[in-house]
Amino acid sequence: MTLQLYNTLKRKKEEFKPITPGQVKMYVCGVTVWDYCHLGHARAAVTFDMVVRYLRYLGNKVTYVRNFTDVDDKIINRANKEKRDWKELAQFYIDDYEKSMSLLGCESPSDEPKASEYIQNMQDMIAQLIDNGHAYAASGDVFYAVRSFNGYGKLSGKKIDDLESGARVEVGETKRDPLDFALWKAAKPGEPAWKSPWGEGRPGWHIECSCMAKALLGDTFDIHGGGRDLIFPHHENEIAQSEGANGCEFARYWMHNGTLDIDSEKMSKSLGNYFTVHDVLKNYDPEVVRYFLLSANYRSPLNYTTQALDDAKKALDKIYETSARVKSNSAGPAADGNPTFAAAQAGSLPSASPAHMWFQKFTDALNDDFNTPKAYAVIFDAVRDVNRGDADAVAAWPRFIEVVSETLGFAGSNADAYIERQTQLATQKSGVDPAQIEQLLADRKAARAAKDFKKSDEIRDQLTAMGVTIKDRPDGTTEWKLS
Repeated sequence: MTLQLYNTLKRKKEEFKPITPGQVKMYVCGVTVWDYCHLGHARAAVTFDMVVRYLRYLGNKVTYVRNFTDVDDKIINRANKEKRDWKELAQFYIDDYEKSMSLLGCESPSDEPKASEYIQNMQDMIAQLIDNGHAYAASGDVFYAVRSFNGYGKLSGKKIDDLESGARVEVGETKRDPLDFALWKAAKPGEPAWKSPWGEGRPGWHIECSCMAKALLGDTFDIHGGGRDLIFPHHENEIAQSEGANGCEFARYWMHNGTLDIDSEKMSKSLGNYFTVHDVLKNYDPEVVRYFLLSANYRSPLNYTTQALDDAKKALDKIYETSARVKSNSAGPAADGNPTFAAAQAGSLPSASPAHMWFQKFTDALNDDFNTPKAYAVIFDAVRDVNRGDADAVAAWPRFIEVVSETLGFAGSNADAYIERQTQLATQKSGVDPAQIEQLLADRKAARAAKDFKKSDEIRDQLTAMGVTIKDRPDGTTEWKLS
């Protein structure tokens, strides 16, 4: 099965064929950096990081561009309110965003342009749009003439006549038509401004992505991505600008991730119903958060609840516990001498083996428009096979988890280190002292050795009351974790 993408522009799944075979150029709209990033921002970043990882896994060379909007009303207003330089404020939140996304396992894009660094590119495109009859200057502002572009609405499916019924020109606006949007804004007191042929001012929001994409990827590229909320008007306006200026198709495939919701409402700073990445990582491991963010199909809404994150933790715990068990049972020369292990490492498992089906079904799932719920189901089929003791499954597991980690970005850490991180997080949240637990386990071991089973049971009950689950191993060791 070849990779199939749902193309928002065509409203259907299509076989993905890059313009240049083996090379993929992708642009994704990033964040406006005026505050700490929230989990909705993280969903978009993790989604497209997964897309890039899988495209590379398939053997493509991927050029991935994700921008920062660092010139915006919210940034300017906050900087003025806090008496800070707008550039310094924007850079502070850029640094925080990059750190947060790195914690969530996102690889750095090929380029992360800032809007403020492409002002001349924007002025050049605006001038071209004026020359092509798609834009006009008015009292220091420049507007895009929406009705001049015949394809307006082709991405969102909106019709000019429907838009017109709800549009109006505000008092003091100089645009000719209520539907027209700003490409360049005349300077106002207390705002950053640049010289231009139309007077000092700053760019509108939509023009920046058209120009950064053109500068870094060319007039036409393969994939344009972003949140579903950007389809209209932002992405619709990008198409109008880019195709109006360049005279050719802007992007071949359009991908949009669904919203992250709380009580069926989109997580948003404007609604005040959001959790920052910092908030969530106080209570959950970054890999758990990433697992949660990929647990639904990327185009579907994803509902945020503590129960959903707890379920994600339990699922990831099970995967890592399987890895720890395989490691303890398969360490040393015996694993290396197993022909199935060698075949798994070489990617040439016998077609009749259960492990071969894991790889096939896993890639089939991701080829089906990055269907992560199906991919998750395959992972747990593999967990089941390994825990049943199937020798071929046990041998193939390490290579399979490498593929999961390479493509989805989780489950690839050292299993013991992951389990230790979970223990530390759980003990911090519960207030339980790990040293006390270890002492109780030592006392229980001594009681069992002395055949004082009553005392051993009492200690087990005490640990259970503390929220500690214990598991005795045949070799005499005891594992524990907090519920």
